[in-house]
Formats: sequence, structure tokens, C-alpha cells
Amino acid sequence: MSTTPNLYHGFRFPAAIINEAVWLYRCFSLSLREVEVILAARGIEVGYETIREWGLRFGRAFATTLKRHRPQPGDKWLLDEVFIRIRGKQHYLWRAIDQNGVVLDVLGPEPAQHEGGQTLFHKLLKGLRYAPRVIMTDKLK
Repeated sequence: MSTTPNLYHGFRFPAAIINEAVWLYRCFSLSLREVEVILAARGIEVGYETIREWGLRFGRAFATTLKRHRPQPGDKWLLDEVFIRIRGKQHYLWRAIDQNGVVLDVLGPEPAQHEGGQTLFHKLLKGLRYAPRVIMTDKLK
């Protein structure tokens, strides 16, 4: 007897179909009806409301699984600061990118956030077992 409950117990469709629907909806920013059409083209008849319920129920577990399987970040990081205007106000958008071009994290937009780079850096280092070898900035400020 297993101690962990099966997430998909009691559902009409198998776990593979539910995962496919949630994956299409979350990863590709498709509408519920577009996911319904894609699944119908594969011979799976499921309504868009069912896909919405699956997304609400399994979306968080799916996102956690994706985060767990992310590749390890490289040892060279670029902290990038971009100015954007939203409704006439200037905001900072901070991004952290490794040497392979993988976006590690994004922080923003918060108005007048001058400590954003430090906040992003501390947030990134919090979950790592090691520190990056090189950290580059664009020296925009």
C-alpha cells in the first residue's frame, strides 16, 4: 500500500491526457478552446470547462514539477535592468540570465525600486548550493 495519494484517482481520463491538456494550457498560453480543438484533433473529446478545472486543480503541481526539472544554472550570470513605461510611469524590470541564455528569474515592475537588483540577487542565491563564478551587469545606472 502506498502512502502518497494518486492525484488522478477518480478521473475519467488517464493521467497522460490530463497532463497533456494542462501542459498545453500553461506552457503555450493557449486558450481553453484552443486546447480543446488540439485534443479533439488527436481524437480526445473533452470540454473546455473540464480543461479549466484540470488547470485549476493540477496547475500548481505541474508548475512545481517543471521547476524541479529545470536545468542547473551556469556559473556566469548577467543581471540586466530595463526601463519600461506603464501608464506613463517609469518602472524597472530586472532580469537574471546565465551564460546559456536561460532566464533565471525576473523581478518587477515596481515603481522607484532601486534595490531591485539586490533583491533579485538575494532571491536567486537563496535556493542555490553554490554561488556563481562571475556576475556581470550592464552598468546602466
